[in-house]
Amino acid sequence: MIGYQHPFGARRGGWPSRRPAFLLAIALVILAGFYAVSRPRLERASLERQPPIVGQAWIVDGDSLRMGGRSIRLDGLDAPEWDQSCLDANGRPWRCGRAASRALRERIRGQAVSCQPRATDRYGRTIAVCTLTDGSDLNAWMVRQGWAIASGFAGVYAAEEGEAKAAKRGIWEGTFITPASWRRQQSDRPHHRPW
Repeated sequence: MIGYQHPFGARRGGWPSRRPAFLLAIALVILAGFYAVSRPRLERASLERQPPIVGQAWIVDGDSLRMGGRSIRLDGLDAPEWDQSCLDANGRPWRCGRAASRALRERIRGQAVSCQPRATDRYGRTIAVCTLTDGSDLNAWMVRQGWAIASGFAGVYAAEEGEAKAAKRGIWEGTFITPASWRRQQSDRPHHRPW
């Protein structure tokens, strides 16, 4: 009898003949996974050591602004999008996205804003916690006033959201779909192109 040959290249009672290549491939997969997981932490840590971005802010919407040519997204919250509508206590639609933007603009009202970078999102925007010259946290204020919901795994502004919800402030006055769900619905809609 000629020796038995395993269909995957292993000899009877032994490891596959390609053992070193297999182990090298496994090691590379593990290293790539470690790099992918640790990289955002490294980027976040290096951003947190950067000096704050300070200046006049131009409001884009309820959770985004521009300062010094940089796009900044407020960390830990999600506000209704500019064209998003909500329903009031009587079930009537109102433009809650525009109201959230207006509330942020009025809160800042020409004051200098200081934004401490925390991370960068997939769109290249700086994720930051922003404060006014008096030290008040704009991110917390937006959630506490009911113009945004708390977001993120850490739930940093969960208490402010609970306060706004209990007091029926802003979007909590009636009903709404979360900004993330609204964005998904908009992206699922067919877009008609002119011929």
